[in-house]
Amino acid sequence: MSTDSAKRRIVVGIDGSPHSQVALAWAVEEARLRGLGLRIIHVFPALVTYWGTTSSEYYPKEEAEARKVFEHALASAPSMDSLDVEQTLTPGNPAEVLIEASRGASVLVVGSHGRGGFRGMLMGSVSIHCVNQAHCPVLVVRGEHETGQ
Repeated sequence: MSTDSAKRRIVVGIDGSPHSQVALAWAVEEARLRGLGLRIIHVFPALVTYWGTTSSEYYPKEEAEARKVFEHALASAPSMDSLDVEQTLTPGNPAEVLIEASRGASVLVVGSHGRGGFRGMLMGSVSIHCVNQAHCPVLVVRGEHETGQ
């Protein structure tokens, strides 16, 4: 059962791509217009061995790089003054983390394309997984260069 207060937050997934920057800007503005809280999530991959343990050399390097991407994305975002903002940097599968975070959210916002390339093909499309499995409405925001803005 979800309460009214549990639905007072917009969740936005960012990965440092131009599409996620547009999604973050949209989410900030929408949170301001609706008087909602904002949860910004950046998920970075964590290498898990066959036995289920995280590699001690891989993880700190990935986390440090993810923190740089996250901080740059936040610094490039519109002002979030006066908003109730929660920032989450976490290892895991981006689609799974965002789908779980969508429980009780007003809306989940993601960019239409992430970091892409071969890595994107291996993991599948986060936005498609979110659209198909999220627990709230999902808005997939296209980048400025695609919309002609």
